Amino acid sequence: MIGTTLDDWLDRHRATDAAQGAAVADTIAILARTGAGLAATIAAGPLGGTVADPGAVNAGGDAQRGLDLLADDRFLTALSRSPVGLYASEELAQPVVIDAARPLALAIDPLDGSSNIDTNVSIGTIFSVRANDAGADPLAPFLRSGREQLAAGFLIYGPQLALVLSLGEGTQIFIHDPAEGAFRLINERSAIPPKTREFAINASNYRHWHEAVRLYFDDCLKGGHGPREDEFNMRWVASLVAETYRILARGGTFLYPGDRRRGYAKGRLRLVYEAQPIAMLIEQAGGLATDTIEPILDLCATELHQRVPLVFGSANEVRRIGRYHTRPSDMSDRAPLFAKRTLFQA
Repeated sequence: MIGTTLDDWLDRHRATDAAQGAAVADTIAILARTGAGLAATIAAGPLGGTVADPGAVNAGGDAQRGLDLLADDRFLTALSRSPVGLYASEELAQPVVIDAARPLALAIDPLDGSSNIDTNVSIGTIFSVRANDAGADPLAPFLRSGREQLAAGFLIYGPQLALVLSLGEGTQIFIHDPAEGAFRLINERSAIPPKTREFAINASNYRHWHEAVRLYFDDCLKGGHGPREDEFNMRWVASLVAETYRILARGGTFLYPGDRRRGYAKGRLRLVYEAQPIAMLIEQAGGLATDTIEPILDLCATELHQRVPLVFGSANEVRRIGRYHTRPSDMSDRAPLFAKRTLFQA
């Protein structure tokens, strides 16, 4: 299977369901082609002409870059000729009704990590494909449980152009061959190791964190002489797609918790078009994704641009982080009296 083209992979999915399977496959193919074109624009950088920043903010209150709007326009234009009837974007306040009769709804972050454009750090496009059962309410498909996603994935514009994809049967990784102009499979079933000694968090926010996050962070930094009795490595790229790709490749854990700052109580990442598609990819690769306690895929949004704390990666470590939030006093490796196995501890 390694080396299979994306088109051949999608043909297999078309065969599973003549209607919905074909619609999802057609949509993924369009996203991949559009992403390849966008990657060329990004790679050209200033040599491709300046895309002026509008000096505006998007519906979630974040500053918009010119490339944010360019990416949004390209994906929306491409999907106007697809099975997608509803298009919900980070850059738009409300979903766009392309054609209410079409079978799919798509939520997208057209250019995730755009603050990194000027520093040549990997950025990407995150998407979530859902059934269009909106009826009279175009928001309805996007406010359902993340477990109802039909497909999820992201394109990452980095040293290689890659597509990370799940159609509900594992998580696959494809690399774009520029000579051939095709995506080819390099990993048929990503598998995140359940244990890890690597975590990613923005340590500059330490003073704002709640106690559970501080305890976890402090225990990791104490290394082999601390309660974890192991050495940990910390990462922070400030690009969700780059962090996710690393974790899919070699394991690890990512944390973007809520904190005490105004506007950060529920984190900063968006549930519908960032956390839920990433969570599907992570769970399909054997990892876990939570809001520190509850599985992300079990959550239902109440509004399109809703924010959520996000923790994902190696399953054992994500569960441990949850215990720091729900019962820190019961953490056996934090209690001095029972730090080691004893007669009273199984």
